[in-house]
Amino acid sequence: MRDKKMNEKFIEKLYKAIIKDGIDEYKDLLGNTNLEDATDKYWEKSLDLYKSLTADNREKMLKFAELVMIDTISNIFGVLDGSTSLPEESFECKVSINGNSTENELQDTFLAYVEDIAESQQ
Repeated sequence: MRDKKMNEKFIEKLYKAIIKDGIDEYKDLLGNTNLEDATDKYWEKSLDLYKSLTADNREKMLKFAELVMIDTISNIFGVLDGSTSLPEESFECKVSINGNSTENELQDTFLAYVEDIAESQQ
């Protein structure tokens, strides 16, 4: 059984929770954390870079982080949908939402949603 609206609702909620809220959280943390308070070496390097940038370049850095998040989610959906394969191994994944098959369309639905958002922001 397939429920396209359920897939779209899932994608919308996932985008908000992971990408929109995630970028907002990174922006808050990067802008409000002192370098001396960083305990993770990756976080320390990220903070050091962020603090050295102009306001315009900080926004560009966050846009790049958003792009990485979008690409990562898209690639995971591609593997789950079967449109992207993993090297030297074959896996069969079946994904359902609330018992409804996603019909291998999560990646396409996700990318269409991201495209719609980008178009609405222009």
